[in-house]
Amino acid sequence: MAHDAARPHFRDLIDEHAPVRQIGSGFIFTEGPIWHPLEHHLLFSDMPGDVRRRWDRDGVREVMRPANKGNGMTYDADLNLLVCEHATSSVARFGPDGRRDVVASHFDGKELNSPNDLCVHSSGAIYFSDPWYGRMAHYGVERPRQLGWQGVFRIPPGQVGGEPQLLVDRYLFSQPNGLCFSPDETLLYVNDTEQCNIRVFDVKPDGTLGGGRLLASGIKDTLKPGVPDGMKCDADGNVWVTAPGGVWVYDPAGQLLGKVSIPELPANLHWGGEDWRTLFVCASTSVYAVDVKIGPRIEPFMRARAAARSAPSAAAAGDGSFKLDTSRCALIIQDMQNDVVMEGGAFADSGSPQHCREQNAIENARRLAQHCRAIGIPVIHVWFEVDNAGRGMTLNAPLFENTMQANALVKGSWGAQPVPGLEAQAGDHVVSKNRMSAWEGTSLETVLKAEGRDTIIETGAWTNMSIEHTARTGADKGYIMIVPEDACSTMNADWHRASIDYALQNVAAVTTTDEVLRALGATG
Repeated sequence: MAHDAARPHFRDLIDEHAPVRQIGSGFIFTEGPIWHPLEHHLLFSDMPGDVRRRWDRDGVREVMRPANKGNGMTYDADLNLLVCEHATSSVARFGPDGRRDVVASHFDGKELNSPNDLCVHSSGAIYFSDPWYGRMAHYGVERPRQLGWQGVFRIPPGQVGGEPQLLVDRYLFSQPNGLCFSPDETLLYVNDTEQCNIRVFDVKPDGTLGGGRLLASGIKDTLKPGVPDGMKCDADGNVWVTAPGGVWVYDPAGQLLGKVSIPELPANLHWGGEDWRTLFVCASTSVYAVDVKIGPRIEPFMRARAAARSAPSAAAAGDGSFKLDTSRCALIIQDMQNDVVMEGGAFADSGSPQHCREQNAIENARRLAQHCRAIGIPVIHVWFEVDNAGRGMTLNAPLFENTMQANALVKGSWGAQPVPGLEAQAGDHVVSKNRMSAWEGTSLETVLKAEGRDTIIETGAWTNMSIEHTARTGADKGYIMIVPEDACSTMNADWHRASIDYALQNVAAVTTTDEVLRALGATG
C-alpha cells in the first residue's frame, strides 16, 4: 500500500512504500495506543468491548476488563497511566501498583461529558478534550448530558479530584477530540471531529491558552470514510492526525505534506518501539504498525528513568523516586576543560561555552562532586590531553584533526586545565585520554575495579560525543550508566537533546542532578 506524498518533505518523514503491518485484529473499535518506554509494550483500548489490551513481542493479551470504556491514554512523568474513561466521564490515573485515582470528573458541579484524549505538559499539567461520544451507545454508556457544551480543559500539576480549568470558549468546538503540544510546548493543537479542522493555540506561561487560530480545515473526503480524531506532533513540529484513508501530516504552517495509508478507518496513533521510530495506529478492528523516519515530540513520560526500575544498584523508594547504593557508585567529570567550555578556549566558536552556561553544567557537576566526596564516592576526572607534540594522536577522524589544527588541549597549557570549580581535589582520580570515550586506552577501568564500583554517574562536556561514547561502552562492559543531563553540555541545545532523548535512552538512565543527589541521600 503506497503512501501519498503531497510535498517532497513527506519522504523525509516516511518511505512512500513503507509496509503497514497488522499486529492485532478481531477487536470491536480500538483506541488510545500508548507505548511504555521501559517495558517496551503497547497498551490500547477497545471501547465497545470494554477491555484494555497489551501488545508486545509475545502477541496480544488482555490486561483489564471491564475498563470503564477507556479511550485516550498516556503516561505522566512517573509512568502512572492516565486514561479518559467514557463510562465514568472521568480522567483516571492508575499507579504501577494498580491503584486508581480520579483526577477530574466534574466542572461547575456537573459531570464532564466524556473525556476523550489527553496529553501531559512538562510542568505536569494534564490537558484533555471533552466531547460527548462517551454518552452515546456503543462507544460509551448512553445517558443525558449535564454540561450542554464541549470544552478543552487543563488539570493543574499535582491536582487530584478538583475541578479542571476551562481553556476555551464553551461553544468554540463542536466535538473537540485529539490534542498535542508542539516540541517546545509553546503551541497546543486541538482538532474537531465534527468541524473537520485543527486549531492551534498559544500556550501562555501560566498554562492557559491564547491566540486560537485555524491550522487546517476541510479534513474530509467524500470518497473515503474517516474524520479528525487522534493527533500527535513529531520532533520537527509536524502534526499527524487520523483522517480519511489513514493519517494526514501537516507542517507547522498548515500545509498538507502527505497521507499515510491505513487499511481500516483510523482512530488514534502514537510512536513507539525501542528507537521511537514505529508509528502504531488503532484502526477499527485492528492495530497497525509502520516504520517511520522521524520520532515524536518528546513527552515527559519518554524520559522515564530506567535506573529507578531496572538497575541492580538502584532501589525504588516509596515516593516513586530511586535510591543508589553509594558503595557501588563513582562520579566521572569528563572534558570539563578550558579549551572545551570556556570563553577564549580553542572551541569557543562552536557555541560550547554558551550551552554550558545554559545547562549550568559546571555548577551541577560541582554539586555532585562535593556531595560524592562527602559520602565517600570516588570522583574521577577524565581529561583530554595532547602530549608529545601530538605523536600519540591518530588523525583518522575530523575531531582529532581539528584538535591538532587548533593546537588545543595541550598537556600543561591553560586550555587543558580543568575549569574553575572542577579542579581535582585530594583523593580524586585523574585519567588522561586522547579519544572521545573515557575507556579507550585509559586507566579508567583499572580505577573502577580497584575501587569496586560498577555504577557510573557520568557528567561533563560533549554530550553527543564523549558522554554518549563513554555511556555506550560502559553499558557494553556491564556497567550501570547514570547520566544527569543538566550536568552535561555540548555545542548547542539541539545536539544535546538529540543525544539525550534518543541514543542515551538506550544505554543509560538519563536523569537530573537533583534526582541523583536525592538518590544519594542528599537533603536540602
